[in-house]
Amino acid sequence: MALKVGVIGTGMIGQDHIRRLTQVLSGVEVAGVTDIDLARAKSAAPAGATVYETPEALITAPEVQAVVICSWGPAHEAQLLACIAAGKPVFCEKPMVTSEAAALKVIEAEVAFGRRLVQVGFMRRFDADYRRLKRVIDGGTLGAPLMYYSKHRNASVPEGLYTSEMPLNDTLVHDADISRWLLSDEVSAVEVRVPRRSTRGRDLRDPVMVMLHMASEAIVDVEISVNIGYGYDIRGEVSCENGIAALPNRPAAVVTDANGIRQAIPEDWRERFIEAYDQEFREWIVAAGAGTATGPSAWDGYAATLVADAALRAVDSGAREPVTMIDKPALYN
Repeated sequence: MALKVGVIGTGMIGQDHIRRLTQVLSGVEVAGVTDIDLARAKSAAPAGATVYETPEALITAPEVQAVVICSWGPAHEAQLLACIAAGKPVFCEKPMVTSEAAALKVIEAEVAFGRRLVQVGFMRRFDADYRRLKRVIDGGTLGAPLMYYSKHRNASVPEGLYTSEMPLNDTLVHDADISRWLLSDEVSAVEVRVPRRSTRGRDLRDPVMVMLHMASEAIVDVEISVNIGYGYDIRGEVSCENGIAALPNRPAAVVTDANGIRQAIPEDWRERFIEAYDQEFREWIVAAGAGTATGPSAWDGYAATLVADAALRAVDSGAREPVTMIDKPALYN
């Protein structure tokens, strides 16, 4: 039996996930969709799917067994809590929520339920290159990790839809999560430095440099440039006691001809992480079919939210801002 899924939010990423769930993956069926723009929901709905007027109607519908949340961040808290109350596994695109208080509510609800239901859409953990890099780090042959360099570069971002806060409260969460996961460590403090602004960035605070101080005393150096111009460029390199390990540039093919040696650059996140998105949903479908969740948890969403909050404080204060976490519930161990 195929897992019957309801999708909340039919914007760019919601439509891409609907395509993935209907055209790429097996064992799943999109049974319902909803969006604040019902006309857009109707246009995005695959054949046979019900268009619900509200997220609440979709979540409580008997035919919907699991939910995919692709709505805007401030709506996530209420939708996640409704999914947990209904006992339905839920895949939630990042950011999980937009405040520490909201993250704690989600954690408390899930712990009270007694079983993991929430998976957060940190797709980098499902990328084959990142998984190979983690195996190298965990294998121990290079010794303890000392520094990790994370580069997050977008060709451009939509004017008017992307604000100066978003590199730190929207984009940074990916780098924070992958750093925590690769290093098996938590962030204890955050610093932010703002260099000369890019003329491509209009009025944005861009680029920014973020330093994540880890509990182990390793340091993560994050560069976020959202108007780099040439393409979507994601890089990572870990420096350890006995050597370094780095992600390959993607796509990996290198062309040599009369014009020189060159390598293509992905246009955007869909091209760079298409296989990672597919894999995260393969694993989620299996887990959701068993009534649970896998991969990045509500705890991971909470941790990323705290890092973003600390980064926003740090850009204003110019100081090293601490990250203080609650004791980790046993559910997430």
